[in-house]
Amino acid sequence: MKTIWVVGGPGCGKGTQCERIVAKYGFYHISSGDLLREEVASGSPRGASLQELMSKGAFVPTDIVLDLIRERMDKAKKEEATKTGFLIDGYPRELEQAILFEQKVCPVDLILFFDVANETLKKRLLGRAAVSQRADDNEETIKKRIEIFNMKNGELVEHYKDKVVRINAEGTVDDIFAQVTKVIDPLLA
Repeated sequence: MKTIWVVGGPGCGKGTQCERIVAKYGFYHISSGDLLREEVASGSPRGASLQELMSKGAFVPTDIVLDLIRERMDKAKKEEATKTGFLIDGYPRELEQAILFEQKVCPVDLILFFDVANETLKKRLLGRAAVSQRADDNEETIKKRIEIFNMKNGELVEHYKDKVVRINAEGTVDDIFAQVTKVIDPLLA
């Protein structure tokens, strides 16, 4: 089974492309953001503290996110939910998280980096904010999220340069997916 990390700035299209990857290849999709939002919605004490961090645009402690991802992967393996592997969306967000993931969960086979200009990210997120009602989709938080992403992602991409494939995610959904399949097809061959 393969493990693919999908990284890119907030609003770069990770979720949209992950849906297509799952449909075509049968990966089990784990979105760190969705896991965190599920935990918040559960009303647990852990969820309440996560809500406070997320509304400020701050990073959630690595051990909490890793636990949530590992729990979900273990559950999917038990239920035999995939024969292909795992698509980890929006995680890791920084080098330390990546190294811990490989130590505590499993090695990564491929990293898809959806590369989008900051202005495009901001425009897409403001458009999403108009319909999503997500607490973290406001202009000030968006600016902070993009800044943090750019700083942290550079270290990750540099460290894993032999496993990172940069996807130009400025085009249409179909154009972007065509680039993705050119990378995943040989990985699974």
